[in-house]
This record gives sequence, C-alpha cells and structure tokens, in this order.
Amino acid sequence: MNRNHYLIIFLALGVFGLITMEMGVIGVLPQVTQKFHISPSQAGSLVSIFAFIVAISGPFMTLLASGINRKIVLLTTILMFAISSMVYAFTTKFEVMLAFRIIPAIIHPVYLSIALVTAAQLVPAEKSSKAVSRVFAGLSAGFAFGVPLTSYFANKISLEVAFLFGAVISFITFIGILVWLPSMPVKDKMSIGNQLSILRKPRLWIANMANIFIFAAMFAVYSYFAEYVGQITRMNGSWISMMLLVFGVTMIVGNFLFESFLHKNMTKTVVLFPLLYMAIYLFIYCFGSYFLPMVLIVFIWGVAHSGGIIVGQSLLMAEAKEAPEFGNSLFVSFSNVGIAIGTLVGGWFISHFGIHQFIWSGIMFALLTFLSVILITAISRASHGRNAIGNQD
Repeated sequence: MNRNHYLIIFLALGVFGLITMEMGVIGVLPQVTQKFHISPSQAGSLVSIFAFIVAISGPFMTLLASGINRKIVLLTTILMFAISSMVYAFTTKFEVMLAFRIIPAIIHPVYLSIALVTAAQLVPAEKSSKAVSRVFAGLSAGFAFGVPLTSYFANKISLEVAFLFGAVISFITFIGILVWLPSMPVKDKMSIGNQLSILRKPRLWIANMANIFIFAAMFAVYSYFAEYVGQITRMNGSWISMMLLVFGVTMIVGNFLFESFLHKNMTKTVVLFPLLYMAIYLFIYCFGSYFLPMVLIVFIWGVAHSGGIIVGQSLLMAEAKEAPEFGNSLFVSFSNVGIAIGTLVGGWFISHFGIHQFIWSGIMFALLTFLSVILITAISRASHGRNAIGNQD
C-alpha cells in the first residue's frame, strides 16, 4: 500500500469523524437535555441549526478557501472539528455548545469538498471515482459505527466520553494528514467569477434539484426509521438498534457497489436508482408489519441509501467538472436542503396520515427524482444527439 492509499484512508477517517460529530448528537439528545436542564426542542436545535448553517454557508466558504493550500485547509477544518467535540464534552453552558455547533457547520462543506477533490487528485484519472468512493465510505462508516458508538458510550459510560470519541477520531485524522499529505498549493487558481460561471448551466440547476429530491426521498423515511419498525414491525429496542447497525453496515457495501455501477454505466445507474428506491418503499409499505421480510428489506434499503449519496454526488459533479470544489460544496448544501425538507414532509405525513402511510412521502420524492433525471437526460440528448448525463456544452 503506497503513500496515497494511506492518505485516502485518513481523508475517509476525517469524514467518519465529521459524520460522528454531526449525526452522533441525535443519539444523545436525552443526555444533553438532562445535562443542561433544557427542553427537548431546545436540544433538537443542535441538529437543525447545524443542517441549516451547512446548507447556506457551503458554497461561499468553499469559494473563499479555493485558493488556499489544500493541506492547510484540511488541517484547519479537522482541528476545529476536534476542538468542537472537546467543547461539547466539557462545557457546562448550552449556549457555548450551540455556538460550537455553528462554527464547525460553517466549515463542514469545506472539508468534505476539498477532501473529495484531493482524493481524486492523488490517483490517476481513471481511478479517481474509486478514490472518491473510498472517501465516501467514511460517511457510510460514520452512520454504521460512529453514530451507534456515540450513543453507546453516552449510555454505558458518560456523555463526556461520547463526545471525546469524536474528538479522538479527528485528532488522529489531523496527525495523519499532517504527516502523510504533502503541501498542496493551488497551482491553477480559478477566480471566483470563473467558478460561479458554472451556475449558468441549466443542467447544473436540474442536478441540484435532483439532489434535493434524492435526499428528501432518503430522509423522509429514514429519519423515522426507529418509529416505523417499532410501531409497525413491532421490534423492541434491541432489535431496532441491531437494524440500525445492519442498515449502516450495508451502507458501506452499497457505497462500493454503486461506485462500480456508476463506473460501468452512469446514465443507466442514475435513471434506475429512484425506481429502485420506489420499489423498496413499496415493499416496506406492503410488508412492513411482517418481521422477517422487514429484516431482509433493511439489508437492501441500507445498500440503496448509500447509493443515493454517491449517485447524487456523481450526478452533480458531472455538470460541475470545471469547478470541482465549488461543485462539491453545492452538493453538500443542496443535499442538506433535501434532508431538511424530507424530514419535515415525512413528519407532516405522519401527523396527518399516520406512521404507515408516511411511506408515500418517500415514494413521492423518489418519483420527483426520477422525473428530474429524465429531464437532464432529455436535455443532454437534445444537445448531443445521445442519451448521456454529464456531457459538457
């Protein structure tokens, strides 16, 4: 294993730490409520504010950082993640914790965007997609292990140890990047105007819209995973925890599986993905009350959930090749918009139609994803005379 392979592992570990810090707090909100003597809604603001700040700050912060040495940017952002996690562990004031949710949220898209571009540049061009998928594996691993471990440490040891776990991961990443990554000054610095010029491409905006729908389709249902399998499938707490772990582990498998599909035929993979998600949701709707079928469905669901992440990023980057860092920041921002919309609409469906019928909210967004992808394909065919996503005008 050469130096670049180690670097990609550390970049993926950084993403693992980032997801552990961002999403891990979801599993420890009851302990946060008790520690700071606040209401559940106040504690929930730690999640909503993070997503909101990521959505609005991502492209702007990435543009500002685009001309800075990539090693410096990566080290600075990952160090801030570590410091923030340590603040979560030791602060006695909720306002301080909330402030240190805002700060890493601002730079969250910067780390992810530059880590993906750096990984792609560390390998030959024909292997860049594989390098990117390996960094994305850190995201899947964060869902699979980072979030459950944070909850486990909080329940079995203490809230402080739960947050220090995320800090340790970030510090290890910091050391790895410091030692292994050479200085990476930006040789061909693009002006902010040139990067913003990609916003004139109609297909880019359709890809952004498709990403909103992809993540809305995913999180309209996933955000209420525990409630659904608890009430409809009648799983107890132990089974729910096991299913969440299975879901996360199969996400890792799906990450590499969909990378292979995209490499073989991107257009077909992107078009078929929302149809796959609609089929999974229909199976959940029909068989959700049956224990064993639902267990099997969770395996497939986890694979597809991971596929949504890499399909969404590939779809957007096919239209943003001229400014990859800015393009990745758009992916992070619009995916967070999708997460917020999907969670909100899924909750609305539950309150108005019940926990079983809310599956239709995910199907609705998956259908909108399919229509968006078909629109991109039609525009590409009209421009180039063939059905291919990502051709440049």
